[in-house]
Amino acid sequence: MTSALAPAPADQALSPRPGAAPRRRTRVLALPEARWAAAATVFFLLALPLQLAGAPAWAWGPLYAVTYAAGGWEPGWAGLRALREKTLDVDLLMVVAALGAASIGQVMDGALLIVIFATSGALEALATARTADSVRGLLDLAPATATRVDADGGEASVGVAELAVGDTVLVRPGERIGADGRVLDGASDVDQATITGEPLPVAKERGDEVFAGTLNGTGALRIRVERDASDTVIARIVRMVEEASETKAPTQLFIEKVEQRYSLGMVVATLAVFLVPLFFGANLADALLRAMTFMIVASPCAVVLATMPPLLSAIANAGRHGVLVKSAVVMERLGQVDAVALDKTGTLTEGTPRVTDVRPLAGSGLDEGELLRLAAAVEHPSEHPLARAVVDAARERGLALPVAEDFDSTPGVGVIATVDGRVVAVGAPGRFLGGASDADAARAAVLAGELEDGGRTAVLVTVDGTPAGVLGIADRLRPDATATVTSLTSLTGTAPVLLTGDAPRAAARLAAEVGIEDVRAGLLPQHKVSAVRELENAGRKVMVVGDGVNDAPALAAAHTGVAMGRAGSDLALETADAVVVRDELATVPAVIALSRRARRLVVQNLVIAGVFITGLVIWDLAGSLPLPLGVAGHEGSTVIVGLNGLRLLREAAWRRAAE
Repeated sequence: MTSALAPAPADQALSPRPGAAPRRRTRVLALPEARWAAAATVFFLLALPLQLAGAPAWAWGPLYAVTYAAGGWEPGWAGLRALREKTLDVDLLMVVAALGAASIGQVMDGALLIVIFATSGALEALATARTADSVRGLLDLAPATATRVDADGGEASVGVAELAVGDTVLVRPGERIGADGRVLDGASDVDQATITGEPLPVAKERGDEVFAGTLNGTGALRIRVERDASDTVIARIVRMVEEASETKAPTQLFIEKVEQRYSLGMVVATLAVFLVPLFFGANLADALLRAMTFMIVASPCAVVLATMPPLLSAIANAGRHGVLVKSAVVMERLGQVDAVALDKTGTLTEGTPRVTDVRPLAGSGLDEGELLRLAAAVEHPSEHPLARAVVDAARERGLALPVAEDFDSTPGVGVIATVDGRVVAVGAPGRFLGGASDADAARAAVLAGELEDGGRTAVLVTVDGTPAGVLGIADRLRPDATATVTSLTSLTGTAPVLLTGDAPRAAARLAAEVGIEDVRAGLLPQHKVSAVRELENAGRKVMVVGDGVNDAPALAAAHTGVAMGRAGSDLALETADAVVVRDELATVPAVIALSRRARRLVVQNLVIAGVFITGLVIWDLAGSLPLPLGVAGHEGSTVIVGLNGLRLLREAAWRRAAE
């Protein structure tokens, strides 16, 4: 299998989105595998109707020949190289099987096999290239230049690669931070969701650590560089994804592992069936016919189809219900999962802060509606996510917002404005309680503490310098989160683990709501990978479910990675083995159950194929099996196992899995 991080073709499409780093996407036809597969498909579709219409062989024969050549030369050449290294590669076996089918007149069947095989290889190459695109695009999160401040106070724009440990850089409002470092001066709110997954911007002031690639808010920061550009957290995420992708054990379908040994034995047996009768004086034509019949009835076609239809049907069914499973290998691996690690923000939660509590203080003279109306009026001019949450809550209640005058915002503190002739301030409780009386401050502090103990962010509202109430803001749990955790616990035998970069208190509150006991909070991306490795070293096959850039290394390192698709980062979507397109978390346990059912059908099909092959081989060796009857028996077993696998296409199969 090619590396997931091989150099991409030069012909790439760049489609930047507003507010995001340019997304690099390899064009499908830039890949040679895709071009050959497309050519094979086109010539097959030209030949098939001519053959079915009864046209002479000279009309459709050359088209089939081109199909064989276009779709089969690359896997055939790869198989010959493997054969030179004394390995019987499945690529070569499939090509030989197709040529064998053509040699006995089954030209269309062999061509179809070539087209399917070439298309599969093209899809794998495309997935590999797109993953590499996303990993390289991650580096675009960090700005190319930064403003370096000299010892005499002069400013110069330099490339981030030129920054050295100890340099001072200036980050203006709205800019991305160019280096990992520590704040020397200034205050601001920094959106560092790409690194930690925290749903809300984090207040940064003197002495606080900041990361390259995170987005500065409304304040200016002077930062001392503490890491080289090659050692930033963003650069380490890239390296971790690369290492995990390269060191993850190469995987193949179980039947492919068996098939390599089976096919080698079949080749040896076919030669024996041909040569041994000749040694004892048999007629050449009879020996060749018996050997050809043996090769047909003993060929692994039915064995291959025993596996692929159930897995492909399961993939199609999951796709109809909003889960994109990227390959048959992934569908098989999903059924092996016995431990699950879940991200918090954007996975168990919706990833958007919302007002959960409106608590007026006794004696303030305000009810919930008036407190929220005043707070929303002040927050309306602000672009802070907390401000948007407050304004959205007021609009949901149908409150009319008055115009705020003399608006002022202080990064890391809050906002203040005049509303209806009163000075209203909204912000961090610790910053606005200094001028209040001891009794008012104590009541507000107790109320804020209660909300924070419950895992919410407390926001104080003061009117004319007197505390009026406290708002509680939190990321809302997905409606199906608790049921999903229960289902995953039932399927795997153990409760999922929560891996999050969020604060421990908020993580613990949410975990208690959904029934998770193992909570690991405050994690950077490398810590999530370490947690996954720890579980795998204990013999578990771990599924990681996440959505952000910070989850990508863990998704790559896990036995199976699943990304939430609606708000998931490009890197997470490309790194993951499966994507929940509609963000319906309950589909995760359903697709695991569907995979397990597909594996059971594979076993059924292998038994059916084995019975047919054994019976036909014995007939051919012990008696005289007519070639047409051998072909009919072989094709009949293929049809039976194929139809059995297609049962997973039915809607009832998904319903049973979801239950």
